[in-house]
Amino acid sequence: MKYSDLIADWLVDLGYTHCFTVGGGNIMHLTESLSRKMKMVAVVNEVAAGIAAEYFNETSKNGKAFALVTAGPGLTNIVTAMAGAYLESRELLVIGGQAKTLDLARGLLRQRGIQEIDGVSIAKPITVCSRLMDDVLSADEFADLVMIGRSGRKGPVFLEIPLDIQARQVEQAGVSRRFIESDSSSISKVPYVVTEQLAVKFNEASRPVILLGGGVSREVARELRSDLAALGCPVMTTWNAADRMAADELNYLGRPNTWGQRSSNMILQQADFALIIGSRLGLQQTGFNWQQFVPKGFVVQIDLDRAELEKGHPKVDMPILGDANQFLVDFLNQKLSPKLDWLNYAKKIRKAIPLSEAINKPRDEYISPFDLVKSLSRLCNAEDVIVPCSSGSAFTSMMQVFEQKSGQTIITNKGLASMGYGLSGAIGAAFSSPNKRVVLVEGDGGFSQNLQEIGTVAINALNIKMFILDDSGYASIRMTQKNYFGGRYVGCDRETGLGLPIWDKLFQAWGVQVMRLEPGYESTPEFLAALSSGDPYAFIVSIDPEQTYFPKISSRVTASGAMESNPLHLMTPDLTPEETTLYLKYLV
Repeated sequence: MKYSDLIADWLVDLGYTHCFTVGGGNIMHLTESLSRKMKMVAVVNEVAAGIAAEYFNETSKNGKAFALVTAGPGLTNIVTAMAGAYLESRELLVIGGQAKTLDLARGLLRQRGIQEIDGVSIAKPITVCSRLMDDVLSADEFADLVMIGRSGRKGPVFLEIPLDIQARQVEQAGVSRRFIESDSSSISKVPYVVTEQLAVKFNEASRPVILLGGGVSREVARELRSDLAALGCPVMTTWNAADRMAADELNYLGRPNTWGQRSSNMILQQADFALIIGSRLGLQQTGFNWQQFVPKGFVVQIDLDRAELEKGHPKVDMPILGDANQFLVDFLNQKLSPKLDWLNYAKKIRKAIPLSEAINKPRDEYISPFDLVKSLSRLCNAEDVIVPCSSGSAFTSMMQVFEQKSGQTIITNKGLASMGYGLSGAIGAAFSSPNKRVVLVEGDGGFSQNLQEIGTVAINALNIKMFILDDSGYASIRMTQKNYFGGRYVGCDRETGLGLPIWDKLFQAWGVQVMRLEPGYESTPEFLAALSSGDPYAFIVSIDPEQTYFPKISSRVTASGAMESNPLHLMTPDLTPEETTLYLKYLV
């Protein structure tokens, strides 16, 4: 049989049900073969194929997706998606076409074959495996490569298959059951004796905080929901774990971060014992002033990557290499003492410090992005998939204010912090969860990066509700240029040369219904009917171009040109002296 037919069979055996792709001559055999075996989703640009596949896999309970791209520009276009999945440690299989083996330059020329470029070398730094298949692999050899991206610290796998290899005649063979039945887990377990030691330390602490990271799976967090809620101490989540705990749990204390919730930052920083489970503790999580992360506390970090534990920031008193999910299960089986006085103090801070601060009030004719998010928190149901884009003010508003419900799935990609992820990610989530509503919130600048995929939404009639914050440009860039360079604006809005579309007309070009929201929209029958419909719908939200986004961690440019940042608990604007005394009493 043709090798591309055999590869299609192997991919089905390995659980793949969807392929996101842009057509091309150097993948013509693979395209034809795969079209007989699975759902082929045509997107307009390859970067959307990679992002959609990543978000599909993050939200799917049945089946997996991968991206198929042609040689040359197909590969270069999807590099952003591979980089994002690499930084977020997520599974992403990318299969690329390549010129015939006889036409490969192999480093001797810049190019010999049509559209030839050395995709393997380009992809290597942002993948866990990058391989040119310039000869036929066996079923198990192929499966071995695919499984690299599913085990340990996950990441993208790029397989480049020349056109003549795709077309070669081969003997039929199947994938071994060990790959099909594999749970893809190769993470070492945290020794039980270590878990017992940490339970003792927890019980001895006066102010413990547990921070759940994206390394804790949704499935495990939901299975342990009642146990987590029963802990008599503050439990928080990182952005990648935002859906691991419902906002209405009595001991849920929010999402700390450089752009996080002020009350959460204040509580975490006052801990005398911080148990970090499944987070790499990147700089956005700890603050750029990482030397003052949990300044008076004993910090424990459980992570599957030794390099993250040994990177030198922040200060970690007890780094532990191991499986976050297994550890959490074992830890919650220990006899743990409630810390009700500390929990009540933390809840007092949470109640006193609002998620949406009065300083952000816009002019009357505009909608506050924070108020929009508060409305969406109320209007979204427990089955919705929430996609809060990946960067900029729209993302900040969502992560500071959105109050998640139990059962919701929240998916983003913040490691790369690339504009343009939202729409493509929402498409992947919509295909993985066809019976659910996908709610996307993205800024106009970010949405513009991949607005061609409106066509993918329209042609597939996907139930995506697209909220676009229209403030005439790149709000975050505008704010940076205002705060650090005295308002010397360059390429951040229409007035400085940024060519954004007339939104109402844009969606009409694809036949997608569109509604511009004005103050008071949330109670109108027209809006509520549109939100609950099963059709694609775009909502253009009028945002004040001068809208502020506080609180945040302020940084200063020093005399030497370096940046100096405040620690997590000292966000701008400053607390009053009275608030500092009341709510930061363990740090003053």
